[in-house]
Order: sequence, then C-alpha cells, then structure tokens
Amino acid sequence: MIRLPSGSALHLHNQEAILKYLPSPARPRLLCASALLALLVFQGTATLAATPKDTLVIARGVDDIITLDPAETFEVSTGEIMGNIYDRLVRLDLKDPTKLVADVAKSWTVSPDGRTYAFELRSGLKFPSGNALTAEDVAYSLHRVVVLDKTPAFILTQFGFNKDNVKDRIRATGPLTLTLETDKPYAPSFFLNCLTANVGAIVDRKLLLSKEQNGDWGYAWLKTHYAGSGPMKLREWRANEIVALERNDGHYGEKPKLARVIYRHVKESATQRLLLEKGDIDVARNLSPQDIAALSVNQDVKLTSAPKATVYYISLNQKNATLAKPEVREAFKWLIDYAAIGDTLIKNIGVNHQNFLPMGLLGASKENPYKLDIEKARALLAKAGVPKGFKVTIDTRTIEPEQGIVEAFQQTVRRAGVEIEIIPGDGKQVLTRYRARKHDMFLSPWGVDYWDPHSNADAFARNLDNADDAKFKSLAWRNAWAIPELSKKTDAAVLERDAEKRKAMYEELQAEFRRTSPFIVLYQQIEVAALRSNVDGLQLGPSFDTTYLFKVSKR
Repeated sequence: MIRLPSGSALHLHNQEAILKYLPSPARPRLLCASALLALLVFQGTATLAATPKDTLVIARGVDDIITLDPAETFEVSTGEIMGNIYDRLVRLDLKDPTKLVADVAKSWTVSPDGRTYAFELRSGLKFPSGNALTAEDVAYSLHRVVVLDKTPAFILTQFGFNKDNVKDRIRATGPLTLTLETDKPYAPSFFLNCLTANVGAIVDRKLLLSKEQNGDWGYAWLKTHYAGSGPMKLREWRANEIVALERNDGHYGEKPKLARVIYRHVKESATQRLLLEKGDIDVARNLSPQDIAALSVNQDVKLTSAPKATVYYISLNQKNATLAKPEVREAFKWLIDYAAIGDTLIKNIGVNHQNFLPMGLLGASKENPYKLDIEKARALLAKAGVPKGFKVTIDTRTIEPEQGIVEAFQQTVRRAGVEIEIIPGDGKQVLTRYRARKHDMFLSPWGVDYWDPHSNADAFARNLDNADDAKFKSLAWRNAWAIPELSKKTDAAVLERDAEKRKAMYEELQAEFRRTSPFIVLYQQIEVAALRSNVDGLQLGPSFDTTYLFKVSKR
C-alpha cells in the first residue's frame, strides 16, 4: 500500500474545488483524476490524467495569505499573486533587475532638483470592469496606501507623503499625466524602484468608490476581491485551499497564453512530488532537496531555478530579558550548524549567507564569520549569567525547510543547555503573533520589497521608535531592538547619491549588524520549481512579486 503524507484529504478536496474554474470538457478528466488519487491512497494504483492545456495548476503552500488588498498585503505568496493581477507605473527588468521597464507609464522625467517626477500614461487602458484607467486612478491608488497606512505604507511615506499632504504631492495633471513630489532629492533609482512594489499597484477608483463603507476606501471589500488591471485577474481565493486566476483579455500587453492559473495549497514536499509525477499538477514550488534530486532523473519533469533576493533568519525578541543579553545573542550565532544545514536541508535551494543584504544588491557582503562552536557558545552563556542554559520558545511555519531547520536548531542548542519549545502554526498564525511582538524567537524568510539596499536595511537596521504603538514597525521593531544610532546610519545611506560611497556605507552597516543584532541570518534562497515537460516560459523572478505566470504556456 502506498501512503500519502498527512493532509491528503485536504488535497483531494482542493482538486475537486478546481473543477468549478474549468470548462465543462475538462471536468470528467479531473473527476477521474480525483477518483484515481483516492484509489491511490487506499489501493496504491494507477496513473492520473493530465491537467487541461489552457490551465496551469501549481502546488504551493499559500497559508500565509492574509489579505488581497495591495495597500495591506505584505506576505510572500500574495506578492506573487499581486505581481500577476495588478499593473503599476513601472516594473523591474527581469533581464537586469537594476533597470526598470515601463508598465502603464509611457514615459517619465525627473526635475533638475530631483524632487518632482512627471509621468505620462499609455492611452486606451481599461480595467476589467470597463472603466478607463487614468491618472486619477494612479493618484487615488497611491493616496489610498498613504491614508489607510497599513504595514507596507512606509514604502511610500518614507518620501514625505502623509495623510495631510498626499493629495497635493501626488496629483493628476491631466487624464494621462500625473506628478509625484518627494520631500528630499532621493536617488531616482531608489524612488522609482519603490513604485515597483505592491503598494504601487493601480486599483480601479470608480469600482472601489462603489464598494466603500463609511469612507473606508473599499478596504473591507478588497480584502477578498479584486480591482486591478493586470495580465491576469483574480477569480477567487479560499484560505488554505485555492487561489484561482483568469486571463484578462482586456489587458494592454501581449495576452497570456493560459486561460487560468490555479494555486493549490499543498505544503508537503512528498505530496507535491507525487502529484507532479502523476500529472495532477503542472508545477511544484515547495520541494525538499531530496525530492528535487529524485525528480531530476524523471524524463517527464524539468527543473528551473534562480537566485532569490530572499534571506532566511532567526530573530530573538529583545522583550525577553535573557535573549536581550548581548552574550546570548552572540552565543546563538555560534549554535547554528551552518555546514550541516547547507549540505542537507537547503542543498540546491539556498546558500550560506549571514548578512541582511542578499547578493545582487548594492553593498551586499560576502562575509560569513560564524560556524558551529559549542564551547564558544557555552562560554558566552556563562558570561551572560546562564551557564546551565535556559528555556525559550520559537515560532515557525509548518512548511519545509523552516520546520526542518528549527528542529535541527533545537537539537544543536540543547548541547549548550538551551531547551527550545517549537510553536508551529500556519503562515497567518505565526505572522500575526510575530507582528504583535508576542514571540520569543521566530524563523522566517524576508524578501526585498523593491530592488534597492534600503529595502532590507530599513527592515533589519532601522527602528527609531521602539514603543508598542510605534507607527513604523520594521523587523527590528518586531524584535524590540532599539537602535537609534544604527537607524541614523541607515537614514544617511539612503540619501547618499554616490554609488561607491553608498556601497561602503551598507558594508559597514552589515558588519555592525552581524556583531550586535538579535538576528541570525542563515542563508539566501535559491528558488527551485519542478514542472512538467510540456510547460514553457516559467522564469522565477528575483523578488517574490516578479514570477510572471502570464508569460507561461503549455504544449
């Protein structure tokens, strides 16, 4: 008898849910597939039918999705969805992420004083609702982010925009023209790159005005609905189950070759591998090194990979008096078996990297000074006044490789007398606790929000207000790490317009961060996807919102 990993019943339910998104000719095949998968669970038999040619079915853990509002979403899975269903003024050039390409903007200029950006939009653009996409929609979208002031709003407010001035500083000057005026002359590449982030997504103003409740800018409605104009459009999201996207035939660009893209929430690598081998899905996205190796010899499957501007880290909440001791922070950095993790848990999906800037960004450091050293860690713990160790908890998402890394970490620190209790949960659960500073320790990925070193420096090395009700809630704030002087250095680096000087400033920031921070940066991600051999055009993007599924086709 062949046994599937736990959760298979959920996957069967997910597969049946897919049927409603498919044209009727495809339904008997998937009904057959569901029946055969059930048969496989109980009797160990048979081959599954292929997915329809016009539909891409992806298996991925998507339990971190909390909202679909681009003014609020700040999660990895949602980032990819936003990149496919929402247009923005500009996007990253995937051939060279240090460059930009126009999206709905036709052209743009920067004033001589470096503070005013003027955009001209393409003509004839429309939302799926039939409403014209104009400069008023762009201005409204950016106003909405600033006024709602949700977690990612800082990407815009860092340029001096606030509730009182945003309508004057960001304004339509004609049906297809608008200007944005910053408070200081930032490097143009920095400002424009911020507009590629999801907070730069353009929403349908007329549609959202019709959905407003008590002046909420359509916030309650957009949590689970769609108001974009991208190459794909949202059909439905069912939490921890399925996300369905459809082709937007009215998009200005080249039309997607696929009629739909369906994400199935499948967390277990072994289940993803089985579904891919049987042809029940087209792409697997959360595979372990072992399953990647097994699939590499399957002639019906091909692999694609790309370095990701995402780092994985363990953080220590400084509200915990023991974790706040400098010697304890340093001891944990010597209690990671980086080599063993690299050879097993992240083999082919990550590389050892101990800095907050991922390689590929200006100023990224290659310094990796830490290695497993139990005796050095013991000496530091003794110096901190806890020679016999202590007990602590760590929150983690129940998905690989996070879960495996936490379990390996748990075993290693025990050799120094530290007892770690693992608190597992789905993405929404652990992120909610983390953002409320209710954790002791936390393991998580962090990807850049825009292609500039300030994206991560702002997150890891800036916290000017450590109060619980602080307005700006960076990763440093989430871990109660009060760093006024380091924050000032971060602020200075973002204003430096000389590239070489700016590069040196970020290298200095990272050196101080490695020595003193409550963050243990473990590795930089190499994203790997396994796909059926008839899938073409899947290019994994450098950031979490640049994997463009609208470019994919099937044979």
